[in-house]
Amino acid sequence: MNKVYQVGDATVTRVTEMTLSGVPPEIYFAGSWDPAFLEKNRDTLPAGLIDGDSQLVVSIGTWVVKTPDHTILIDTATGNDKNLPYNPELSNLKLPYLDRLLEAGVTPEDVDYVLLTHLHVDHVGWNTRLAGGNWVPTFPNATYVFPLSEQQYYSSPASHNKENEPNFNAYEESVLPVVEAGMVKTIPPEGGEFLDMFKFIPTPGHSIGQMSISLTSGGEEALFGADVMHHPFQVYHPEWNSMYCEFTEQARVSRRRVLDYVADRPIIYFSTHFPGSSAGYVTRDGNGFKWEFI
Repeated sequence: MNKVYQVGDATVTRVTEMTLSGVPPEIYFAGSWDPAFLEKNRDTLPAGLIDGDSQLVVSIGTWVVKTPDHTILIDTATGNDKNLPYNPELSNLKLPYLDRLLEAGVTPEDVDYVLLTHLHVDHVGWNTRLAGGNWVPTFPNATYVFPLSEQQYYSSPASHNKENEPNFNAYEESVLPVVEAGMVKTIPPEGGEFLDMFKFIPTPGHSIGQMSISLTSGGEEALFGADVMHHPFQVYHPEWNSMYCEFTEQARVSRRRVLDYVADRPIIYFSTHFPGSSAGYVTRDGNGFKWEFI
């Protein structure tokens, strides 16, 4: 049973594409990981952050937002059948994502908008599906909305660098087909309001133009944080970047800014990659922060 969260007049449901365990923290947080953190805090950290071998647990998925007027997806995970030359673990998948979406009460035809926080491989994959040897839009009635600076970067030779290797070919297979189909609306670098409830907020660093997305309704607020953080350990250590952050110093600035914002307000934080429910609250803990799943 999918857990449903209420934010004013909107409902929010998590659809998980996959959960990965056995992720070595010393690789995921390369150059930052301190084993002493886990040993010191193991008994007080929320359950489910690590597996039995003290390796990280992370997830990949989509948030389904239903408002009185629209059905909206926020990020579309990895996708099936993708050819990712430098990312074999996420290549040529055969996952029942669309079945899980149906369990959440959504068919591809129901989706009005797909909001993309950024254009990395594990956020855009189900934009398209393979049909007759061609990539076609998965959500035929949707408008795909994403930051303009992301499109400009990932469609250009500027993105052909080692830091971006895990995402090679993702734009061509998962973004370009919806661009060519005329189904795209882009958000300017400064962000801005979208529909009546959403706001794109620039949080660059993990990628060049990543934006988090706020949802405000009925006096309540939530934040879809994108990859400002990949794992709850970064709530406790905002200075830790993941191995996938392309612009490292900028990523740290954005992460701290988001943590300060959500810790001072009763805001549900909807993550992309946190394990378990992927949803919770950030609160202050002395000079730092802590995480609580809901």
